[in-house]
Amino acid sequence: MRRIYGSYLAMAVILSLAAGVGAQKSSAVGENTPLILTTQVPLPGVHGRFDHFAFDPVEPGRIFISALGNNSLEVINLVEGTEVHRITGIPEPQGVTYAPGLNKIFVASRKGKLYIYDGATYNLITSISYNVDVDNLRYDAASKRVYAGYGDEDKAAIGMIDATTNKRLDEEYKTGAHPESFQLETSGSKIYVNLEDLKQVGVIDRTTKKMSIWPLPDQFEENFPMALDEPDHRLFIVTRTPPRLVVFDTNSGKVVATLPCVADVDDLYYDSNHKRVYIPGGQGFIDAFQQKDPDHFEHLAKVPTVIGARTAGYAKTGKKGSDRLYLAVPATPGKEAAVWWYTVQN
Repeated sequence: MRRIYGSYLAMAVILSLAAGVGAQKSSAVGENTPLILTTQVPLPGVHGRFDHFAFDPVEPGRIFISALGNNSLEVINLVEGTEVHRITGIPEPQGVTYAPGLNKIFVASRKGKLYIYDGATYNLITSISYNVDVDNLRYDAASKRVYAGYGDEDKAAIGMIDATTNKRLDEEYKTGAHPESFQLETSGSKIYVNLEDLKQVGVIDRTTKKMSIWPLPDQFEENFPMALDEPDHRLFIVTRTPPRLVVFDTNSGKVVATLPCVADVDDLYYDSNHKRVYIPGGQGFIDAFQQKDPDHFEHLAKVPTVIGARTAGYAKTGKKGSDRLYLAVPATPGKEAAVWWYTVQN
């Protein structure tokens, strides 16, 4: 995500401490809240904003967090709840993804490179030069390819890296505008991508190499985050102007629902276990929506967090009571950065 909103971060200086206390109290005692704050992992010495999360699902498991403002990648142990490593010297890291089995970490840099690290030693294996902004990353386990969104206008595309050989492939999908969040179908051939500059969603067919366009509703813009409910054929995006959850039918490309939500959003997750949508926003809370059926949603809860905390990751384990949402909380004067762990409630 390239655009930065300073107003919410400025407000964090005044409000984050009070919001943090409220979040702990609300999450701990609210009987009906879908998210319970259970752990806070400090990240001492980390300054500036965060961008994206990735997960290592192999036990004991790890979280990888791009600390864009700190030029580092933070690595946290999911069992012990401690920081285990910090990879430094990555200029403005953005997208991050992990290749299980290959044990490799891929990190995109706004400064035009993609870095590949050994997941055991954290040593740099190699870097790939793009000479343009490299942003969101996705790993496709079936093909062992990393998909990377990069560039602007005529240089904007989603390209691929062979995760086994660490080589950039010639094949790419031109998007006509900088690709923000995108999602890969696992049972089909589609890539859904937010084209924020054009106020559109692009739908790329990996078989035909063609892209179709779905326009946003009139007056809606700034579509950065995206999530996919592939079995129910629903695509979720959030716009910042106005702050809205927008639901598309992927069969027809039509909008089936729009709902007001938290402002200053950069991440969005669909919880298929509980049929919920989680939307963390820099406004200072997480909105949770319950899916009643594929076309209807209701607001479930507003979970208080901290002003400016909008970067999150969601880990679905499949084990009852162990799904979690992780929220990156930026440092403010007198309070160090941290990752807050929320346990998903049934």
